[in-house]
Amino acid sequence: MTNLFRSRNLLLTAALAVACTGGGDATKTRVPAEALAAIDTATLMQHIRVLADDSLLGRAPGTLGEEKTAAYLESQFKAMGLKPGNPDGTYIQNVPLVGITVTNKPTLTFAKGGTTAALKWRDDFVAWTKHVAPSAALKKSDLVFVGYGVEAPEFGWDDFKGADLAGKTMVVLVNDPPVADTAVFGGPRMTYYGRWTYKYEQGMRHKAAGVLLVHQTGPAGYPFAVVQGKVAEQFDLVTPDKNMSRSAVEGWITLDQAKALFAMAGQDFDSLQARAATREFKPVPLGVTASVTLDNKLRTVDSRNVVATLEGSDPALKDEYVIYSSHWDHFGIGTKVNGDSIYNGALDNATGVAGLLTLAKAYAAMKTPPKRSIVFLSVTAEEQGLLGSQYYAVTPIHPLAKTLANINMDGMNIWGLTNDVTVIGLGASELDDYARVAAAEQARSLRPDPESEKGFYYRSDHFNFAKQGVPAFYPSEGVAFVDKPADFAMKKRDEYTANFYHKPQDEIQPGWEMSGAKQDLELFFTIGYRVAQAAKYPEWRAGNEFKAIRDKQMKP
Repeated sequence: MTNLFRSRNLLLTAALAVACTGGGDATKTRVPAEALAAIDTATLMQHIRVLADDSLLGRAPGTLGEEKTAAYLESQFKAMGLKPGNPDGTYIQNVPLVGITVTNKPTLTFAKGGTTAALKWRDDFVAWTKHVAPSAALKKSDLVFVGYGVEAPEFGWDDFKGADLAGKTMVVLVNDPPVADTAVFGGPRMTYYGRWTYKYEQGMRHKAAGVLLVHQTGPAGYPFAVVQGKVAEQFDLVTPDKNMSRSAVEGWITLDQAKALFAMAGQDFDSLQARAATREFKPVPLGVTASVTLDNKLRTVDSRNVVATLEGSDPALKDEYVIYSSHWDHFGIGTKVNGDSIYNGALDNATGVAGLLTLAKAYAAMKTPPKRSIVFLSVTAEEQGLLGSQYYAVTPIHPLAKTLANINMDGMNIWGLTNDVTVIGLGASELDDYARVAAAEQARSLRPDPESEKGFYYRSDHFNFAKQGVPAFYPSEGVAFVDKPADFAMKKRDEYTANFYHKPQDEIQPGWEMSGAKQDLELFFTIGYRVAQAAKYPEWRAGNEFKAIRDKQMKP
């Protein structure tokens, strides 16, 4: 233990001794020592070893791995004495999914006049459909370049200019338009307009037959190898129209193939990409058609969110809730990489689920529970598009108007102690105030996301709570590691993204150092406990995109 860490513990003890017990600043409410003492690295690692073991088969929804994972979580919650989180007396919220697997190895063909180009499955493109149908196809669908595919009236931005895209295929760039004015799209910070999910939603809104995203590692935030992982079974929530309102084909093409496509169209990719970064951009018909047929294997899956509750101690407030969340799922068994086909998801997200269980242990250790109830929610199908949290958010077990906050864990710190903590979306809500005080008690500070251009705020389960108005807090590891060089954090992140992210190689590694995860879990506990004890609900900051939703939700 470093001297710095000893000083942190002393500072925390002193802060807790003098902090008020209520009626004052809610961000400084005394935290029970027995709860913090229950947060330990041994418990954390024990859970990670179980969840990331080959025996759980990569924890894919709809598999034996899901059954084993859910059974383990339920057994742990029961052993802690936590109540079933579902009012029906179970720890399970059923989540109806449809699984769709492309069974052929399709060729994507671009054609102009007598010239054709055949793109190879997985090497050059990846595609799928969310249509609940035995096949989906593009048949000589006209390709139209729509720039970044953004319609943002608040920024005076419209990439479509009234273009009719019905039955056509959109070719779209990822991320937000890179404009110099930081008042537009938040500067380098990715907004939801930059997310690939938004681009596919735009295809549906404009009745496009297909949507093809151009992969670029920098704007996407990950290499094409991550996209290649999407050749496995795809899941979605079941909708009344069997998802037929979505574009028939959704997919990605490599940058090299995009440049070749534009050359076939008599266009220069770099020039059009530069034009797309201006408000004046208009859709560009490429004069090229796209054809591809996807043969599908379908199955319905009753997946599950696993949920437990610690009932609040105040009879008047116990029907109000603070929710901790993490996703239990990963990719199961898929394409072999270096001889390994089990996608264990150790960091992503066995660590987050282990963190959830460790926090549950801490709350269960309290002599007196907090005034409000605490919900521990481990959701399914995050890797398939945040589906489990989406299902909870639109069909909540507990009313969202009585849900004070969501605190989400998606990957814990495995590299050691930090002098700071990163908050994805820092400045969004009053939860930051709780975090700032709790971090200061650990001799740490808050830091905004150093890679905000990658849109992490829109890539984990807290986002579905935010979209429904609930203040959502998404922390990540800091970047100022104790006794490490200034570039240590970014080197580790880059290393993980390149070698482990969404690959079978995401397994427990010999160099993992869990002291930082313990440090963060103490912080997350403190935030959630104080919110659960507070006299008032935390609110979104003025000007936040979700504030109006919450304000409407909270009206009598």
